[in-house]
Parts: sequence; C-alpha cells; structure tokens
Amino acid sequence: MTMQPVFQQALGPAWDRLGGVIRRHYAMRPFSDDHVCVRGTMSEVWHAPWAALLMPFGRLFGALVPHQGKDVPIEVHYRCRPGNAMLHWDRIFSFPGRPPFHFRSHMEHDAARGSEVIEYVRFGIGMRLAVSAEEGALVFRDLGYVWRVAGLRIPLPLGLFLGTAYVEERPDPADADRFTMKMLLRHRWLGDVFRYSGRFSLGARTGSQ
Repeated sequence: MTMQPVFQQALGPAWDRLGGVIRRHYAMRPFSDDHVCVRGTMSEVWHAPWAALLMPFGRLFGALVPHQGKDVPIEVHYRCRPGNAMLHWDRIFSFPGRPPFHFRSHMEHDAARGSEVIEYVRFGIGMRLAVSAEEGALVFRDLGYVWRVAGLRIPLPLGLFLGTAYVEERPDPADADRFTMKMLLRHRWLGDVFRYSGRFSLGARTGSQ
C-alpha cells in the first residue's frame, strides 16, 4: 500500500518537475482524510450549440457541465478517503440565477499502467488519461473511454461523438499560490465541443497528520 499522492505515483520522478503550487495542490495521501479546496473564477464555460443534444446523457452520467457563462465562480474540493486510494473531486459551478452545479468524479491509478490514470463518473464510465509534467504544468491527454463492469474495463467509442480531451493546470508565474487551468474537448471534424478555463487560488490542506 503506497501513501504517495495519485499523480506522484503516475509521474514518478517527473513529479518533481511540476510547479510548487501544483505539487501542493495534489499532495493528498491515499487512505487518509486529506482535503484541499481551491476557489476561483471560470473566465469561460462554453459548449457548441449542437452539444445540447448530449446534455441528457451528460446529466445521467454526471459528466458534462450543462450551462454556459463567463466569469463563473467555482470551487473545487479534492478529497482522499481512509478506505481507498482514490482521489475524489467535487467541482461546484455557481452560475447566476441557477442552483450550484456539482460535477463529481474520482481518479484511480494502477501501477501496471504507468503514467495513466482513469477518471470515473457514474455507472463506471471512465476516461483514460495520460499524465505528464510539462514546463511545470500538469497535463492530461485523452486515451479513450471505458466502462467498468464486473471487474472488466470495456472500451467505449464515445470519442466518436465527444471528441478528444486535453486538460492542463499551470502555475501562475505572478503568484506562488495561484494556478490556471483549461479543459478542451475537440472533435476531429466538428471542432470544439466543450471548453472551460479559469484561474484559482490554492487553500490549505487539511486532514490528520
């Protein structure tokens, strides 16, 4: 049983190439009650007009943000739990005039899969992600979708509809306690499907020492 943070497990020695704010952000230990909250503003939350057709499925699986806006307040809670090695996320978007929208998921790392993690939403639907450290930034690149059922990971061709994801979290050179992030879901033929980007402030980690 390892107590290394999930992304440190995935990156190995490359973990030390991440910016300090990114390492502190993800320094939560598996099998603990560690918790970190970041707060910020999404300068843009956007989806293509036709992507509205996907929203009922997104709501079912808890995987897509159904609203659009600019300068959207957001806070993200990252938690570990004593009973497992997963990293749990709760992204809370506060769109004006709407109830807070929660986008929940969890990430898992399998030592046999090297630098790959899988982010799962409801019903065992997951996105395989290659993790890398690039110029201080933590970068995720989409490797395809899976459905975990009965202990198996079954490939799903969801990329044909959703496109390919790219995510990065990058240190803010002007402030050691801030970072920027962006997510882009781009289809080979249809162009951008979803995107959002923002700037965050890092809070203190809590949990038993």
